[in-house]
Amino acid sequence: MAPIPEGAPRPTRRSGSVLACVSVCTALVVGFVAAINLAVPELAASSLRPTSSDLLWIVDAYVVIFACLVIPAGAVGDKLGRKGVLLAGLGVFASGAVVSAVAPNVAIMLAGRAVTGLGAACVLPNCVGILLHATAPERRPHALAVWAAASGAGGVVGNVGGGAVLSAGSWRALFTAVAAVALCCLAWAARSAPRGARHHRALDLPGTLLFVAAFVALLTGIIEGPEQGWGSTVVLGAFASSVLLILWWVRVERRAPHPMLDPRLFRSAALSSACLGMTITFFGSFGLFYVNASLLQYGRGFSVLQAGLGVIPLTVPLLAGTRYVPGLIRRTGVPATLAAAFALTGAGLAALSYASAMAYPVYAAGLFVIGLGIMLAAPCLTAQIAAALPVERAGIAGGLQSATRELGSALGVAVVGTILTAGFTRHLPAGLGRHAPLPHTVREALASAPADRTAVTEAFTHGADTALRVAALVVLLAGALVVAGARRAHRTATR
Repeated sequence: MAPIPEGAPRPTRRSGSVLACVSVCTALVVGFVAAINLAVPELAASSLRPTSSDLLWIVDAYVVIFACLVIPAGAVGDKLGRKGVLLAGLGVFASGAVVSAVAPNVAIMLAGRAVTGLGAACVLPNCVGILLHATAPERRPHALAVWAAASGAGGVVGNVGGGAVLSAGSWRALFTAVAAVALCCLAWAARSAPRGARHHRALDLPGTLLFVAAFVALLTGIIEGPEQGWGSTVVLGAFASSVLLILWWVRVERRAPHPMLDPRLFRSAALSSACLGMTITFFGSFGLFYVNASLLQYGRGFSVLQAGLGVIPLTVPLLAGTRYVPGLIRRTGVPATLAAAFALTGAGLAALSYASAMAYPVYAAGLFVIGLGIMLAAPCLTAQIAAALPVERAGIAGGLQSATRELGSALGVAVVGTILTAGFTRHLPAGLGRHAPLPHTVREALASAPADRTAVTEAFTHGADTALRVAALVVLLAGALVVAGARRAHRTATR
């Protein structure tokens, strides 16, 4: 029997258990992004006494560290062993959650969130590497589709699970529960995940540091934009720094003998369009998550738990239909699949903007349509990114998929949040509109004018509807660019 080349996947008989394990790990680290948003009202009223800026960074410190380190962590997994880095990441993730659970002040809370983000960055890309290593080539499209569905459903899992825990306990209970689940995942991964070959490829420290710095600057600008103003010195300085650092990174990577991520790879229309597509897919989904829970609570009077359960229609296609997507892609092709995906996602977001005052089943139908779009997009784009890199760079492929997803999530929250706030303040009752400082949230507005609850709620709904329509337009226009890139890649491949 011929030896298996170094770096090639070594399928195992436990591939089903491996797929289940990495899917749960993925849903955990992705879902934690959504779950913490549900805890913001409790955190605001807690003994931590956070300012509005503190609350913003309690939510986003995890996202920033996660997104900035996910590609370097994939490279470390490729070199040192993906299973070891995955297990270490789950342990660090659990430790950070425990620190947050017992935090006596904002500084300790932020430290815990940063540590948890570091753990998540180690977990996600190495889940992809382990999955590719453990799965036979003919089963790989199906396995990647299931993993992509877990990634897409993670936000919903976070909403439902977070809502259940917060209904029964406090925000500290949420962090404790997350730590316990992470430890269970660690034990499961230790038992089921196979060990893979290590690759004696030098780590590209200069390129890694420049990439991380550029991504930190970019995300800082995106996150601070709604708070500081998109034309503020802080935001413009962050974006300018990001551009300069990216240009410097490209120059360094082009000269490096073993670059962490060779920028010349993005000359491939398949890879560049897939990365843009992943960004847009999660721009739409996390823009939706940002407004959905509040729309259900303020507009329909749902409890936190009911709001978490209210998004379940979005997960139905992901759970029931994902296994059919690889076959659909083979029959219709990548461009047609992506065209349908972005059309459905955009149409669903637009439909929700008109269904906020309608009966919940109509609203649920809009969520279902968005779920169909994500069901088609996520497996297709994940497979495109994985196929663009050699198998020995599977950790980098997973990191790239995760980084583009987190960038899209941050953009979705920032853009949708900015438009929502602008629409909300514009439609406030005249008395509140003259209030100084101007209320930017429903909670602030009701604290100033509790008798105007109906008018304040209607103002929020107006702002949310406008934000969803803009998100739908962005998804449709950017999705058209992704489809055009996929068609160009298909013509190149068939010549």
